Amino acid sequence: MRPSRDIERLLEIMAALRTPGTGCPWDLEQDFATIAPYTIEEAYEVADAITRGDLLDLKDELGDLLLQVVFHARMAEEISAFDFGDVVESITAKLLRRHPHVFGEARDLSPEAVKVLWGEIKQAEKAERRRERGDERSEAGLLDGIMAGLPALARADKLARKAAKVGFDWADPAQVVRKIEEEVGEIRGALDGGSRGEIEEEIGDLLFAVANLARHAGIDAESALRGANAKFERRFRAIEQALAASGRTAADASVDDMEELWAQAKTAERRSA
Repeated sequence: MRPSRDIERLLEIMAALRTPGTGCPWDLEQDFATIAPYTIEEAYEVADAITRGDLLDLKDELGDLLLQVVFHARMAEEISAFDFGDVVESITAKLLRRHPHVFGEARDLSPEAVKVLWGEIKQAEKAERRRERGDERSEAGLLDGIMAGLPALARADKLARKAAKVGFDWADPAQVVRKIEEEVGEIRGALDGGSRGEIEEEIGDLLFAVANLARHAGIDAESALRGANAKFERRFRAIEQALAASGRTAADASVDDMEELWAQAKTAERRSA
């Protein structure tokens, strides 16, 4: 088979990989559950390429993510649940339905009005889905539909945003900072004599409060933490490079040595900014 820009070729390749007897043994033994972690990983790699501004990598990572969609669709087709065409039809129908201001009669809406309309349409879709599944509840709970599998910081943000829509929220960032200070005090108390479970619970409360501070400040908590991770890696590599220049490694250096080199790396970054 030759490479192709045609989605049909990708579908043919996936079908060949999943054909018993002639396909790939690894691909054949996979199912939805075993492939799901790769799907999540590929989405993160797309985000990483965007963060790094590497469009060449982004092209490749988007292809890897598309493969995940094709893989899941192929497995569903094999059990006569749905196929790739159904996936495409579903998303195109959803886009048309959720954009009546573009494809329908609702015109000249402000961005805020579009956001409100989008929410109303999503709620109607969820109600219809519940009816299709025979769910007898007339309404879903406010926090229903927020996936448990989301990264914890992202899910904390979504949970708090939903609750804030009905007024269950701090009034301003200063109140969240006070909550964070309160949680730090409770962690100190747990560390002094609490169980492992109590310590874990208090740390969780602190992280939840920090996620809410990011929300109040208009900052994406996941992006902020990715930035902090990248900064830590960058500065630690600078420490390793400085030590290597003197014939040492991090294992040979004292904490004081590394702290000093960390401060130097921090100062160098600020000067170059």
